[in-house]
Amino acid sequence: MQEYDVVIIGAGHNGLVCAAYLLKAGYSVLLLEKRSVPGGAATTEECLPKEAPGFKFNLCAIDHEFIHLGPVVEELELAKYGLEYLDCDPVVFCPHPDGKYFLAHKSVEKTCAEIARYNERDAKKYAEFTNYWQRAISAMGPMFNAPPKSFIDIFGNYNIQKFKDLFSVVGSPAKSLDFIRTMLNSAEDILDEWFDEEFLKAPLSRLASELGAPPSQKNLAIGVMMMAMRHDPGMTRPRGGTGALVQALVKLVTSKGGVILTDQQVEKVLIDDGKAVGVRVAGGQEYRAKYGIISNIDAKRLFLQLIDTSEIDQADPDLRERLERRIINNNETILKIDLALDEPLHFPHHDHKDEYLIGSILIADSMAHVEQAHSKCTIGEIPDANPSMYAVMPSALDPTLAPPGKHTLWIEFFAPYQIAGAEGTGLKGTGWTDELKNQVADKVIDKLANYAPNVKTATIARRVESPAELGERLGAYKGNYYHIDMTLDQMVFFRPLPELANYKTPIENLFLTGAGTHPGGSISGMPGRNCARVFLQAKHPLAQSLRDARDSFKASVGSVFKIGE
Repeated sequence: MQEYDVVIIGAGHNGLVCAAYLLKAGYSVLLLEKRSVPGGAATTEECLPKEAPGFKFNLCAIDHEFIHLGPVVEELELAKYGLEYLDCDPVVFCPHPDGKYFLAHKSVEKTCAEIARYNERDAKKYAEFTNYWQRAISAMGPMFNAPPKSFIDIFGNYNIQKFKDLFSVVGSPAKSLDFIRTMLNSAEDILDEWFDEEFLKAPLSRLASELGAPPSQKNLAIGVMMMAMRHDPGMTRPRGGTGALVQALVKLVTSKGGVILTDQQVEKVLIDDGKAVGVRVAGGQEYRAKYGIISNIDAKRLFLQLIDTSEIDQADPDLRERLERRIINNNETILKIDLALDEPLHFPHHDHKDEYLIGSILIADSMAHVEQAHSKCTIGEIPDANPSMYAVMPSALDPTLAPPGKHTLWIEFFAPYQIAGAEGTGLKGTGWTDELKNQVADKVIDKLANYAPNVKTATIARRVESPAELGERLGAYKGNYYHIDMTLDQMVFFRPLPELANYKTPIENLFLTGAGTHPGGSISGMPGRNCARVFLQAKHPLAQSLRDARDSFKASVGSVFKIGE
């Protein structure tokens, strides 16, 4: 029986980030990954080797913004391990049915100039809107990069500028109330409040809905910040695809002595006298953990599938029912389409320029169009009569992803995990079959062809992954790659539940990380870093608290001198 200081279940990017920090602190770490490759939702794979050799596809995550709101890349020195980020500019192209189009550059000023071609008022308001949300993001960033209950960590993340941004957003009773009102509102209402033009509101609502809910949903207005982030800190992609981030983390982890084992499905967490002491994988092999088990999979699967009921009830008799009944997944996930193309897409009706294809390509005809794309999923309907989608041609920015002159196309189409009326049929009883997923994909491509007619003739090969297949591949509960919905009632102190919100669990030496923990899904590494800090604080409370206080003081003093320069 092998023993390590720490065993991490799942080698997604947050698990790898957590491992890197613990290895730097001197712990031995084992990561167990159920797939044949590490990375979870952050892989880049040559998944059509026969039909399209040399084409590399991002199988889930693609655009990176949140990771630049934190220090993970710099602190772990990932550039030394081969990570190179490429800046996207333009960042968004959204053709509108009437011939208008939204073209967003990294520069706010250039974006406003594009909007002003159609509406000068909206251009002016866009600058104000973006400035407001960038200040709000700056003010919230320190909270993202700290455990939600660690006030020393949170305070230490603020500098003078961030304090100024915080007070500019909530620095008076009127501003505080207005901010609360905004946060309780919906993206749809906020966008209607600010703008007139549908060609502008539609793509902004489509990006807001990346949080996994329709733009009309109350309490999710924060989603409208997604566009502001593309201006600052900006939107990037690793050279070589999202998987290049994972490769850099793997190199770092293994260089520090960490061990990553693939094809290792964890079937049971071993508990002894109320303390997590190891895991058992398929086949019976056991691995012991001297100081802790960290789960990179969601809390529901961890507690309801990998731990004996008696052990959970002994630790917290109410936890099982709360996990089953309080954690919400609204049935929305994605049907993923990957295309190998013989030539780049062409948008002849919208002043086509190849540079438009560098960023995200959004097919969002109106806010009502986006609303249907999301609200229908909740009731189990496939919104494919008039599909909305998020598409990216990553090879336009990074030619290493396809053979010379060829391209890859990444398409995300929101779809229900469980199809209404089809219970008990298809994969895992969800109703999804190979025939159905390809029928839906055909409709998605037909819609895209209305704007880029050559998509059909340029396609060399196609891969379609249904929501049920995506859930199986990632091990994601109901196909939710965020683990649980990103609604306000399931964020910060409530993610995934209040009693689990600080990465600790009622079972001693058992910790949580990953998308189902604060601050949530996306490529950020923040849950992994935050969990590592909580682990170290738990194991070395005095030393870590002194270190945190020192770092907080240095950051505060450093920001004062920086401002004074």
